[in-house]
Amino acid sequence: MKIRLRHLGLGVLLLAGAATAWAAADTTALSLPGLQVRVADGGGSAQVSSAVKILLGLTVLSLAPAILMSMTSFIRIVIVLSMLRHALGMQETPPNTVIISLALFLTLFTMSPALQEMNSKSFQPYMAGKIGTETAVGRAATPLREFMVRQTREQDLALMVELAKAEQPKSMDDISMVQLIPAFMLSELRSAFQIGFVIFLPFLLVDLIVSSALMALGMMMVPPASISLPLKILMFVLIDGWNLVVRALLGTFS
Repeated sequence: MKIRLRHLGLGVLLLAGAATAWAAADTTALSLPGLQVRVADGGGSAQVSSAVKILLGLTVLSLAPAILMSMTSFIRIVIVLSMLRHALGMQETPPNTVIISLALFLTLFTMSPALQEMNSKSFQPYMAGKIGTETAVGRAATPLREFMVRQTREQDLALMVELAKAEQPKSMDDISMVQLIPAFMLSELRSAFQIGFVIFLPFLLVDLIVSSALMALGMMMVPPASISLPLKILMFVLIDGWNLVVRALLGTFS
């Protein structure tokens, strides 16, 4: 017990002596065994500003998947491409990584006007110190908001306003992002399923023709998928299906 008290008293004396010496000398650094503390005597606001920028950057990176999924064209594109794969009858080809990568780059292509506007009106002025954080966030949200408003159906937006028990907005500027984002996602899901249904029809027709032909020939033991799958792939390649799907899909955002 005496040894512990002695060590505790020695530690208190060391800390008190270091604090007294630091305050008396008015230095910007304090060194202890295994510990070094520095206090900046100037440029504090610049350091705080840099720290805030780093924090905002990390926050945006952490929220990037959610922003990508809920506020861009990624939802419609990835669902249509997945439904196309199922329409062909191939569950794992193309693999998920290829589908998601293609959807990601098509999303960047579709959102490039909004991203360029965000960069020129929000990010670059903010990094140059010409505008504040609040102004930069407001300018960055404007292009995304305009894109979502153009792609959102009035019925879905009215549904979210009704469920929120909020007042009827007089203009689009009165709609909060909390109501706009789920309405936009519902509209994207509806559009994706409509496009997917149209894509399914020709492949379904091929399956029906192959099944009818096998029934007429008495080949009931032959799986129709083993015959229809090569025919669907051949038909899709001959009509240049990927270009047709991408052209039609991206055309829905114009």
